[in-house]
Amino acid sequence: MRSPPPDEPPSTPHPLSSRPLVPGWLALAGIVAVAANLRPSLAAVGPVVPVIRGETGLSDPALGLLTALPLLAFGVVSLLTAPIGRRLGIERAVLVALLLLTAGSAVRLVESVAALFFGTALLGVGIALGNVLLPVLAKRDYPTRSGAVTSLYSSVMGVGATVGAAASVPLASQFGWRGGLGAWAVPGVVAIGVWIARSRGIRRPLRPRGRQHRLAVLLRSRLAWQVALFMGFQSLTFYVVLAWLPDFLQARGVGETGAGWLLALVQATSVVGTAVIPVLAGRSRDQRAIVWALVAIEAAALTGLLAGAGGWMLTLCVGALGFMQGGTFGLALTMLVLRARDTESAGELSGMAQSIGYTLAAAGPPLVGWLLQVSGGWTLPIAFLMLVMIGKLVFGLPAARPGWVPGGE
Repeated sequence: MRSPPPDEPPSTPHPLSSRPLVPGWLALAGIVAVAANLRPSLAAVGPVVPVIRGETGLSDPALGLLTALPLLAFGVVSLLTAPIGRRLGIERAVLVALLLLTAGSAVRLVESVAALFFGTALLGVGIALGNVLLPVLAKRDYPTRSGAVTSLYSSVMGVGATVGAAASVPLASQFGWRGGLGAWAVPGVVAIGVWIARSRGIRRPLRPRGRQHRLAVLLRSRLAWQVALFMGFQSLTFYVVLAWLPDFLQARGVGETGAGWLLALVQATSVVGTAVIPVLAGRSRDQRAIVWALVAIEAAALTGLLAGAGGWMLTLCVGALGFMQGGTFGLALTMLVLRARDTESAGELSGMAQSIGYTLAAAGPPLVGWLLQVSGGWTLPIAFLMLVMIGKLVFGLPAARPGWVPGGE
């Protein structure tokens, strides 16, 4: 049998492409349940940073480290997710992810700064597993609709972040900030139940096939590095905004509740970006025009914030920033699928890109905290985000060209 030419997908199904032995709606519901739990516990921290600072005495760099801990976990664990998936099977690996992130949220109920950091690190490990495995599920179970499925679950992640940000202050007012952060264990338990029902009857592990060789090949691939660095720069911006936007807004005279709602607006408009951009990207062989459009939107939003926009202009800038974040995030996830030939290649690329990308992103929140501390204002942090924006353009444009990373059948 002849090998397929390089510009065609393999003509025979990959051994990992068998669909779950459950109803289609339940298979999709499982993916949605996982996605819904990957962001609320992270987004809930930003709005209560001033309260945490006041009660614990943590410095701005220490608070930045708190928000960076999940990213450090993402960077370390993402590279290990593919072998974990091979050993356990994708379904069991996702179950482990849900158990870890649920336990991490529950640990944050303990009245201890150490527990706050430990619980945050624990849920970071669980989220890292889920981050890497969702693109693999999209590639495996929906090979002809991966763009639409990516749009769906990335939008659900955005909705989860929106709910987490909007509910953070009300939950903290009712139960204290520890109770507000620990409350996100409840939807985790629900997701565990849905995932167990979805996974019934599935026993297929990932095929153990030369991981070290494949990873070495990916690490020598310029395209794989471009995808990874684009993901890293977009994630850096996302987590800086998640951690520090409420503090920025309160410094501009916005009240605590208003800052929480504006952060929720960022997450809400990001849902629009994650709903629209992956679908557009999935329908096109070349995504460079999308990269240009998203960078232009970001430039306008950051310029408005730097110029001291207020009132409706501030709201517009915040909303545009959210759409850009959702769009770049959705585009990065879509690239993990579009730049891989098959399911296993998607898993390897997802692990590599998210490991490198989130390790880079982990530097963002602490660095912005340090810039804020040494400068006493927000000009330097926003200028830093503009430099990061240029990085997205530099690496996003070549990553958006048609092509496949090495690997596959």
